[in-house]
Amino acid sequence: MSLHLYNRRTMLKAGFTALALPFMESLAMGKSANTVAPKRFLFIGCGYGFSKKNFFPTKAGKFSKIGLTPGLKPLERHKDDITMVSNLTNLGARNPHAGSTTYLTGADVGGTRGRKFINGISLDQVIAQKIGQDTRFASLSLSGEGEGNDGHGPGLSLSWSDKGHPIPGIKNPLALYHELFGQSKESNAEREYRLSQKRSILDAVVADLKYSRRKLSKTDQDKLEDYLQSIRQIEQTISREVQWADTAKAKAPLQKPGATMDGLQSLMTLQRLMVAAFQTDSTRVITYKQPVSPLLASWEINVGAHTLSHQNHSHQGASNLKDFKSMELFSGLIDLFKNTQDLNGKSLFDSTLISYGTNIRQTHSLRGCPAIYTGGAASKLKTGEHIILPEEDTPLANYWLTLCQQSGVEMDSFSHSTGTLNKLIRS
Repeated sequence: MSLHLYNRRTMLKAGFTALALPFMESLAMGKSANTVAPKRFLFIGCGYGFSKKNFFPTKAGKFSKIGLTPGLKPLERHKDDITMVSNLTNLGARNPHAGSTTYLTGADVGGTRGRKFINGISLDQVIAQKIGQDTRFASLSLSGEGEGNDGHGPGLSLSWSDKGHPIPGIKNPLALYHELFGQSKESNAEREYRLSQKRSILDAVVADLKYSRRKLSKTDQDKLEDYLQSIRQIEQTISREVQWADTAKAKAPLQKPGATMDGLQSLMTLQRLMVAAFQTDSTRVITYKQPVSPLLASWEINVGAHTLSHQNHSHQGASNLKDFKSMELFSGLIDLFKNTQDLNGKSLFDSTLISYGTNIRQTHSLRGCPAIYTGGAASKLKTGEHIILPEEDTPLANYWLTLCQQSGVEMDSFSHSTGTLNKLIRS
């Protein structure tokens, strides 16, 4: 690689913070009784699974009849609005240590020795391509701070681009607040100069790449293509920033968060910001790679997340407590959605599909992964019950396809899907 190209590349990397994908939000739309609220999607990945004895129901049926397990008990007040689906397996997840890497893609990233790692496009990005054009942020990818060995595996968030590249996640509440509601003090001239400088750097790098490609080996050409894909993403980001440059960001419906907080405070603040992002119609698609280790510290559970996931007898009490506390947080999030008005003055909960789960059932088991959905975006989906699918290892992609179709997203297939799940739909 020429020194000229190396210097351009170094310059681009040095400015990557300024050039990185900015997640943008749209205008806050006025509320009206006649306004039809748009559909919204929130996907939460929780890393390691849950306790077999404490969390998972063993019987199918309405929760009002079969009751909730001890681990699910904090969801009691929402039992008529949640549904748990059993016998799902992500066929693309072959290695439990890969964690959430393929949770929303279903891709088989294991491959063979020496094959280049590449993921598939994640579900949120498929949805964003279809419904994200009217909001400042086509999607938001969030990833908690200090995840550690939390069962999430590689990746910067739950989101992966259409080329299978990781999409960076916003890591803390203050950064998310600034993205959503921070008002720029740039003049038009200053903004145009900044964007022109970005374009100038990108144009120079692309020219060098095209010149150097002919001299590179096949392996180096693959690396170059990955780098070029990153540049394409930045170019798309600049175009979107130009598109929304003259539109003021929404007024924040909550106070600016502090810069420092513990794991539990951070997560609860991020929950409020997720709701605010939907409330102001800043975006309609969010993913959240929820951390585990910072929460354990906040709950004074002095067992590492990985050790806890193995559920040794001596750690069963701590494992049960983790399950219970996790569902307390989830229940609180549902409260926020139910208590927040959407554009039409109705509950934000009624226009949102919320999915909670992970690839891992427990320890190293990938079969029968936990899957919970709630929210009113898909009015024909069954609610308030535990559904046991008739076939073990039903593709998780079938679940995603069913949820999206029933929420109004036009999709014929997704990843390794083989069809939809009629058992989830009201007759």
